[in-house]
Amino acid sequence: MKLVIVTGLSGSGKSIALNTLEDLGYFCIDNLPVPLLEALAEHLMAERDPNLSWMAVGIDARSRADALARVPSLVEDLRGRGIDCDVLFLEADDPTLIKRFSETRRRHPLTDRRVSLAEAIAREREILSVMRSLADLPVDTTHTTLHQLRDLVRTRLSGRDRAVVSVLLVSFGFKHGVPADADFVFDVRCLPNPHWRQELRPLTGRDTDVARFLESHDDVQAMRRSLVGFLDRWIPCFEADGRSYLTVAVGCTGGQHRSVYMVEALSSHLTRAGRSVMTRHRELS
Repeated sequence: MKLVIVTGLSGSGKSIALNTLEDLGYFCIDNLPVPLLEALAEHLMAERDPNLSWMAVGIDARSRADALARVPSLVEDLRGRGIDCDVLFLEADDPTLIKRFSETRRRHPLTDRRVSLAEAIAREREILSVMRSLADLPVDTTHTTLHQLRDLVRTRLSGRDRAVVSVLLVSFGFKHGVPADADFVFDVRCLPNPHWRQELRPLTGRDTDVARFLESHDDVQAMRRSLVGFLDRWIPCFEADGRSYLTVAVGCTGGQHRSVYMVEALSSHLTRAGRSVMTRHRELS
């Protein structure tokens, strides 16, 4: 039996995530008050209804803070009774959320005549801080398209073996900001930059010529070996500790050449090792 709790900031993509889970065969309930989540949990544990063996519920900031504070103990209880329970937390930076509400002309659930949109977002972050700290899978959708979010949910929550860590490898450019949802961030800006080769500038780290240029440098080979060794050493420890998801971000200046190459190299290694791997090149999208 599996239960996914979908929560996070308004405008960050919770409805898209729930709709995607529904397409995957989950029985989905949106905007479920926490007291009803407690009742649902009791039903799941008592009845073991096969029609509800895959469930997803949406919880937002309209639940009271004291009710949200009970969710961590409820999740722990569910897991202790054999229910595979994951918490998916979606967020984005303030300018992105404000832009999305402006474009869709939707009303933020915490705004009124006395509370501005920016104030409502800040209040929502505070209310949901307990859910953010509980999240097994935090996802920052600031730079994520609708289609990318759907793919991420499908890949990471579709019939996965909980005993195996799902690894997301992300390339990014430091000049566009560090991914807020990364568990590990590696900086490869010290490596030779293909940008300064005129013929390589329009290409990406996925192209053979760029890969050949980078692999001709000992520092690149050494960095790749070091990152491979780090992941091979520590991913099993996260699995042994019950960790389900791991996001590893690799950044260079613009997110076009070095970080893309390194993510592709790490993905190839982990895939050959039989691991569940997903890649995302943030700036290329």
